[in-house]
Amino acid sequence: MDIDEQVAYLMQGTEYGDEALKQAMTDELRQRIIEAQQEGRPLKVYCGYDPTKADLHLGHTVTMRKLRQFQELGHEVTFLIGNYTTLVGDPSDKESLRPTLSQAEIEENARTYAEQAFHILDPQKTIIRYNGEWLSKLTLVDMIRLASNFTIQQLLTRENFKLRWERGDAVYLHETFYAILQGYDAYSMRSDVQVGGTDQMFNIVTAARKIMTYMGVKPNIAILLGILPGTDGVVRMSKSLGNHIPINTTGEDMYGKVMSVPDIAVPIYSRLVTRWTPSQIAMFEQDVKGGRLHPRDAKMKLAREITSTFYGEEEAAKAEEAFIRLFQQKDIPAEIPEFMLEEGQTIVDVLQKAGLASTKSEGRRLIDQKGVRLDGQVLGDASMKFPHPGVLQVGKRHFIRVVEKKQ
Repeated sequence: MDIDEQVAYLMQGTEYGDEALKQAMTDELRQRIIEAQQEGRPLKVYCGYDPTKADLHLGHTVTMRKLRQFQELGHEVTFLIGNYTTLVGDPSDKESLRPTLSQAEIEENARTYAEQAFHILDPQKTIIRYNGEWLSKLTLVDMIRLASNFTIQQLLTRENFKLRWERGDAVYLHETFYAILQGYDAYSMRSDVQVGGTDQMFNIVTAARKIMTYMGVKPNIAILLGILPGTDGVVRMSKSLGNHIPINTTGEDMYGKVMSVPDIAVPIYSRLVTRWTPSQIAMFEQDVKGGRLHPRDAKMKLAREITSTFYGEEEAAKAEEAFIRLFQQKDIPAEIPEFMLEEGQTIVDVLQKAGLASTKSEGRRLIDQKGVRLDGQVLGDASMKFPHPGVLQVGKRHFIRVVEKKQ
């Protein structure tokens, strides 16, 4: 790729909420690439991940996909595990205090994060570091000097803090440290580029660039990416909301969940979680808009691309065949018994009450073995409230049609 093509590729999917800021970051990125080439070195690029949970979903991989693009262009990528920032907890996308994790929990989550990240990142080209390397060495004097770059007003105008303040909810002092610590991460690694979601605007654009300038080094360039909506197509993907697409699942489950995404969300999925180039995405969107590609076929193309990223082409092809067989060719019995869903019933409740499992223990075992599907999607949480009416399948031959109880 020439310089302009590289910049377009790396800026794909970025959002800043301000066109002037986006143009400034674009121009800085172009200039930094030129300078790096003249100096005969790669750009130093990183993204930080606080291991607050052990499992990742597709929304977490948006920034990893961008890191992979930098790797493809020959740049140096660091996967930074925030074992120290996790002790504080990033308040950026939260309207309440994050729970504090033990060091043992952080270390275990960090191990699984790295394993899952290598579904996307090239393990041979990825540097893994922990920010405890340098944050553990900060003194009180260091923190005072770093904090002198920020005002209380700046911190309290952040949307999440502002909401909590107005509701009368607590905003804890240690939460205000987070942006400062993240800015010091960027300085310590002398990064050229920091990748993050749009919820990281303050942490990267304000804090990191300010601290790097204060410490006498060239500020890094912020690559801010849009937030991936969940399977509802509206709200950001979240396990707690049940609209997530897990990474550690099966090819069939991932394919089916992508197929459940509303048509309106297909463009943002194509921009944030595929390996497609800007020209390929433009052609994809034009074909859909011009009627040359049916919306269903477009979604199947998207589902196959995403599934093959994590499970390979062979598994993605099998997942597609299974989906076609089940939903397009209706490979389900013509006569299916109905089960009346009652308010508050969990998945395991329905399995037992409908006679698909003799006990709740057996129901949990079937779910753990990924043998329970609703409309083709694997159900993975036995205690979760039953999601919605539909065709419930256990194994290959047992089906019931779950319907809402009539009022």
